[in-house]
This record gives sequence, structure tokens and C-alpha cells, in this order.
Amino acid sequence: MSESNASQTKQALNAIVIGRAGMDLYPDPDGCKTRDADSFTADLGGSAGNIAVAMSCAGASVALLSGVSKDPVGDFVLKKLKTFGVNRRLITVTEGNERTSLALAEVCQDDSEVVIYRNNPADLAFKLTDESRIALENATDLVITGTSLIDTESRLNTLEAIKIAKSNDCQIWFDLDYRKFNWRDEAETRQVYSEAASYCDVIVGNEEEFAILNDDVDNLVKYYEESNTVIVLKRGGAGSSVFNGATRLDSGVYPVTPLKPYGAGDAFLGNLVASFYQLNDWEKAISIGSAAAAIVVSKRGCASVMPAAKEIEQLMTQQQMKPAAIWR
Repeated sequence: MSESNASQTKQALNAIVIGRAGMDLYPDPDGCKTRDADSFTADLGGSAGNIAVAMSCAGASVALLSGVSKDPVGDFVLKKLKTFGVNRRLITVTEGNERTSLALAEVCQDDSEVVIYRNNPADLAFKLTDESRIALENATDLVITGTSLIDTESRLNTLEAIKIAKSNDCQIWFDLDYRKFNWRDEAETRQVYSEAASYCDVIVGNEEEFAILNDDVDNLVKYYEESNTVIVLKRGGAGSSVFNGATRLDSGVYPVTPLKPYGAGDAFLGNLVASFYQLNDWEKAISIGSAAAAIVVSKRGCASVMPAAKEIEQLMTQQQMKPAAIWR
């Protein structure tokens, strides 16, 4: 992560995201419980899908490496990805019994219940083709999500993708994206996550997710400091912390009235990746990511409300981050 050379022409951001994209259904109206709903609205969802859309809205060239089922739900996902400007050429369309994931998410801040259906998920059946290998060789940034490591075959493909990208000087980002129901036990998760993390330049997650890697956050920071791995710790409404070598950046949030408790992390990471590549400045990139997160958490939907740069700039002009960012 060296400083960019202003005298050289920098390659345009060319990113790949590995993981889940699916259909989200939201009960109507806002605040309605799923059990009481008579109608729903649909949106593209899934951590990797949302991150890719956030990056596309930020102006990045981004492709999703995933799988979808050959059915109307898979078609919905492919159509939405195209609408949002995400390259679909690396997506495997499965023809077996796999199914694209489906989530029902209540649009309320308090007691919001999210149910995810992921039986035999199609996103884990993605293939590494000659085309995807070439794309990985030419990528500037690769984002992997923890859900792509659940299944043995998907895990092997994800690790191979990391190694291909890493050998070609690509920056690797690891969104821990830990969901307990996906894993048999924490010991297995720790072993798998630790292996993947050993190849990554930046690891992003909340305190619960980082506890999978190490029960003590301070020890974890010291461990990854020795390998020059950057840690981005998300603290929800309290902001975030970046641990980069011996330095630490603590940042707050942009105050908004939240409508729901999900989607912010994907907006944050997508804009963080895009902004850091453009600016090579953690403080500015975190600020942009935090503003994007605030916008998404205050609206209905996920992928469809990922903000463009103009909306982010407007919020950052109108609001101040609280508390202000500080280096320690």
C-alpha cells in the first residue's frame, strides 16, 4: 500500500467481488412485520452483490464472481446487476438443484427480523474459468466475502482466486461477513478464516466477526501489524477504527435517522474500496464510506439505494462526522 506516484498514470480501478447476490423482499409498508404483510417489494441483495453495486455507483469498473440459478429468481439478480452497471461475465448460471438465495427483511430499526433462505445456494457453485482467471490477473482490487468460504468447493475456488490476484499485485480485501448459521462450529470457522486472511491486505469486520479470528482484538491487531495487514473495525453507530501498522484512525458517523439496521456495511465497504484506490488516503476514504452507509441505512432497500458520489458529497457538506476522525 505505497503512496501513488503522481507522475505516473494510474490504472483505472478494475475490481472483482466474490460472494452472494440474491433477491431481497421487503414487507409493505415500512414497519410492517413479515407475518402481517399482504405485499412485498423486491430488490437486489446479498453482501457481495450490494458491495459490487456500491462500487459501481462510485464509478468503479466491477465484476461479480458468483453463481445464480437458472430460474426467475436468478434472472432477477442478473437483470438487476446489469441495471446497476455490474459486469456479469464471471457469473456461473447453474442448471442443477442449486437455488439463488432469498432474504425477507423487515424495514424497521427496532426488532427488525431478517430471514435468509440458503438451502443448496447457487452462489457457492461458481466456477473458475479461463475468462475469470484472466480477469483476476488484471484486477486492481479483489473483495472476498466470508460466505464464499462456507462450502469446500467454493472455498477452494475462492482461495485460488486470491492467489491468482495476489501474484499479480492485486490488493485483496476480506469482508468477514460472518453468519453463525452458515458454520458447524467456531473452530472450523477460525481455521478457514485465518487461512484466507493470511493472503489479504485489508480485513474488514465488526467486533463479533473479528472474535472469530482472535478472542482478543488487541492481540489480533498486533498479529496483523507484523504482516502489514490493515484492520478496519466497524463499530456500528459508534463509527469505525482503522489499524494500519503502528497508527490508528478512529472515526465517527454521519448522524441520520435510521430506517433499518442493514445495508450500511456493504455501502461502507464498497465506497471504502473505491475511494481508497482513488485517493490513497484512509481518513478521506473512511469518511466517504461512512457517508454512504448513513444514506443507505436511512432508506428502504439495499442495492437500489446505493448512492452516487454527488449524493455522498451533499451529505458530507450538510453534516459533520460525529465524533470527528482522529489519528492516534
